[in-house]
Amino acid sequence: MIIYNTTINIHESVHDAWFKWVQETYIPGILATQKFEKARMVKVLVDEEMGGITYSVQFETDSKENLIKFYNEDFDHFENEAKKLFGELMLTFKTELELISEH
Repeated sequence: MIIYNTTINIHESVHDAWFKWVQETYIPGILATQKFEKARMVKVLVDEEMGGITYSVQFETDSKENLIKFYNEDFDHFENEAKKLFGELMLTFKTELELISEH
């Protein structure tokens, strides 16, 4: 299993609008691409020196090929929408993870 992870620090001034957008538009939209089987959103329990609230949004897929298709076909749409709506009030970084084992 491959996990596409986006870690987001969102400024408090736009937090509520961002949270609603993530829950109602971003996550459902990415799942609608049918390249991921499920998603989870978790809050990162850390106090950031720069402020803001940090979350991790994770999407699971069964293959690297699906992730590559997402990058090629869908990524820019979601990235551009987020930048347009929240600009510099949202800082993100992405990681790709491969599940080795569960216990």
